[in-house]
Amino acid sequence: MKRLFDFILAFFSIVLLSPIFIIISYKLIKHLGSPILFRQTRPGLNGKPFEMIKFRTMKDTVDKNGKTLPDSERMTEFGQKLRNMSLDELPELWNVLKGDMSLVGPRPLLMQYLPLYSKEQARRHNVRPGITGWAQVNGRNAISWEEKFKLDVWYVDNHSLWLDIKILFLTIKKVIAKDGISAQDHVTAAPFEGTNNDENRK
Repeated sequence: MKRLFDFILAFFSIVLLSPIFIIISYKLIKHLGSPILFRQTRPGLNGKPFEMIKFRTMKDTVDKNGKTLPDSERMTEFGQKLRNMSLDELPELWNVLKGDMSLVGPRPLLMQYLPLYSKEQARRHNVRPGITGWAQVNGRNAISWEEKFKLDVWYVDNHSLWLDIKILFLTIKKVIAKDGISAQDHVTAAPFEGTNNDENRK
């Protein structure tokens, strides 16, 4: 039932939001050039890797030694606006159609973090990752990673279609209110000490 709900809602969302996809794509080409999509391998259901796609929000700027500059220095004003409105997440609807993701579930982080989770935290991968989740409507970037992981595991143990619908409505409300979004030009810290930042881990 959850998979059918995801597929139908993702399909009609892509159709209805297609003008926004076109406008964002045009502006990204104008501000950042190509490619307009950011692609990265993330852990899916049971930790199985898949390629997640998002709208690109950062420049590919490097220093004099050819090393990529920190996220905070590569973030663009237009990219920050996309993040603040969560519009950079829209291409993930294609991941939902493919079955790699769900509309609601724990946010997929980086593959390099898989060995670092505790046994309890790793249970967040017992369901498909989501575009939004229980942690995102209960604090998002305003709460600690430990709290996020606890909320993710709570969702795994309590998820239902009605809870998903509730989370989707709360997500829309929070995006409109810009509640729990990081401050301007701030890039979310990595969840584990000593690991590197990378493009958007909301």
